[in-house]
Amino acid sequence: MEEIKHIMSVQLLSVGEHSLTLGQLLSVALFTVIGVCVVIWTSKLVRSKLLARKVNADAVQMISRAYIVIGFVVLGVMTLDFLGIPLAAFAFISGAIAIGVGFGAQNIINNFISGWILMWERPIRIGDFLEMGEVRGTVESINTRSTCIRRVDGVHLLVPNSYLLENTVTNWTLIDRLVRTSVRVGVAYGSDINLVTQLLRQAAEEHAQVLKDPEYSVIFDDFGDNSLIFDLNVWVHATAERSLRVIRSDLRYQIDALFREHEVVISFPQRDVHLDGKLVLENAGDR
Repeated sequence: MEEIKHIMSVQLLSVGEHSLTLGQLLSVALFTVIGVCVVIWTSKLVRSKLLARKVNADAVQMISRAYIVIGFVVLGVMTLDFLGIPLAAFAFISGAIAIGVGFGAQNIINNFISGWILMWERPIRIGDFLEMGEVRGTVESINTRSTCIRRVDGVHLLVPNSYLLENTVTNWTLIDRLVRTSVRVGVAYGSDINLVTQLLRQAAEEHAQVLKDPEYSVIFDDFGDNSLIFDLNVWVHATAERSLRVIRSDLRYQIDALFREHEVVISFPQRDVHLDGKLVLENAGDR
């Protein structure tokens, strides 16, 4: 035991008037490991409690992140106090680190701050459906550096937080999940346009997901080359592009069935071919 006490009391490092022994460093290491485990475990506990109370997912994300950051800061201050090292001893080092970080880690800091802005202002929330150029997907998590988006094809995409704030992003569900979509159909010339309008309205009326308020509408859009063109505009609650495609598909099935029942012809391109000249027929035997 005396030898162990002697080894533990060996001075390894001195900071100003304070000296650090091997025993103190081992105690600090153990204290730090336990503290980190406690902070992470309690943050998961807080997160699960908030989710059980059905708190908004974005608020849960922000609270858990803030809890972890504050917990690590408090743990660091307690560790320095345990070692007897004043914070003033790190003034010069922290200044040098700040300068180095400012020049070498601008993108990291930019994404870090952007992540907190996203969680605080909530222009983009967990569960929102976003459109960025040709990329469309649902937000699954907003992390410190990047945001995880699940594309419509199931692939996960990690987008830097700063990109979401510095570029144009279409948020389909920012205010609500109310979306307008339309189905275009062309009927043959000579069709009863009043009957066509009635059938299109009936298709919208019978669909369970089409809203009555805002009301759907039928527009006689144009006299086309081969058809009379109608647009059926409907409002629905949709969370993704797939939902809209399914609704449009259901409406097309219903419209086709109603048109067949009432003998309304859906137009198709037709061409009249005129031959100028004589048509000469030759038999192979005459050659």
